[in-house]
Amino acid sequence: MRLRGQSLTTLLVGFIALSYLVQLLLPGYEEALWISGFDFQQGEYWRLLTVALVHGGFFHLGFNLYAFHILGTPVELYFGRNKYIIVLLTSLIFGSLASALFNDPFTASVGASGIVFGLFGSLALVGERVGIEWRGIIGIVLINFALGFVLGGIDWRAHVGGLLGGTLITLALNRSK
Repeated sequence: MRLRGQSLTTLLVGFIALSYLVQLLLPGYEEALWISGFDFQQGEYWRLLTVALVHGGFFHLGFNLYAFHILGTPVELYFGRNKYIIVLLTSLIFGSLASALFNDPFTASVGASGIVFGLFGSLALVGERVGIEWRGIIGIVLINFALGFVLGGIDWRAHVGGLLGGTLITLALNRSK
């Protein structure tokens, strides 16, 4: 198995997919990694990161991993691996904090959509530099927000938090570039 030379995006997509298989096979795995306001208030801060490793079903996983790969690849190419890690972590933490702080404390959230929406925010700012039309990105974000309200059961707070985190860290990293 050759990992050297693989993009971080590809490695993380594979790792999250593998984690989903563990979730299917190991009872209690999802509950140990999801995030809720209650868990966060109990000092279980690792959940800010582990929430991205568990998903609410195959379609949830598939959408997030597809979007992660499509959006993450150009952001990784633009920033390079080290700054890209900062974008991913900031997006994930902002999304997780928004979920933990603004949802009902006993509502559990799962998924990597904080990262995905952070990548939307990042690409809206740097997309043209890598050949991606930013207006299309904004349209996709709006459609995803609308779906969250229409379908229900989607943690739109994590989406807003991730979008905010990805946008803010991209602004900061671009200033230092």
